[in-house]
Amino acid sequence: MSNGAQILAIIPARGGSKGVPGKNIRPFAGLPLIAHTIMFAKICPEIARCIVSTDSPEIAAVAKEFGAEVPFMRPPELAQDDTPMWPVLRHALSQIGQHSGINYDLLLLLDPTSPAREPADISGALQQLALSPTADGIVGVSQPDFNPLWHCVIERGGWMTDLIEDGSKFDRRQQVPPVYRINGSLYIWRTEFVRRQKDSWRQSDQHLIYETPEARAMSIDSIEEFCRAEVLVRSGLISFPWLNHTPV
Repeated sequence: MSNGAQILAIIPARGGSKGVPGKNIRPFAGLPLIAHTIMFAKICPEIARCIVSTDSPEIAAVAKEFGAEVPFMRPPELAQDDTPMWPVLRHALSQIGQHSGINYDLLLLLDPTSPAREPADISGALQQLALSPTADGIVGVSQPDFNPLWHCVIERGGWMTDLIEDGSKFDRRQQVPPVYRINGSLYIWRTEFVRRQKDSWRQSDQHLIYETPEARAMSIDSIEEFCRAEVLVRSGLISFPWLNHTPV
């Protein structure tokens, strides 16, 4: 559990998607894509407040319709194609601090393009983080269908060469240690770390990993990924519990 920690969830959703125009409000499994993440946040009891950071009035309107707060509009300089996520989160946390006066303990990043997370993922990650007070945060990962240590190669000087030098020391796939990928499902940071770390969260080496199933490692950044993800949901291979959730 969150042990009484105040948790602020931030859903970043800029309006200028190139891969899938209008992606964040494009219909997905019967609702605008961003609505799934908003509805997810609403059924997570650990989340004290959920806000959307956007530069788009259209996205803001949809977010409010489904119950999220949009207490400020993101400035244009933080909504470019090449804008990193970290300054967007720092900006949002600063804005909330100025206007609410509430000192949140944890910041939860919920990317709307990865909607296949489950409430138990948040509970489990928070429990794990609570056991490691020196950790700056915890990040959702999964084991990909292939192991980069075993499978990945590059061409060097016209010859096939292992991408990772140690890969050649393994004789059998079963000997290779597990490798994880960051899958976008969840990121939780202590807010004091977000305020302190100016450039990138990746510069810290004190992060925990929280493993989720690779089958739920959904990341929608192209029309092909959008269509595949919708097929998984409509076929029942991935379920969204909030669609059948009745608020108490």
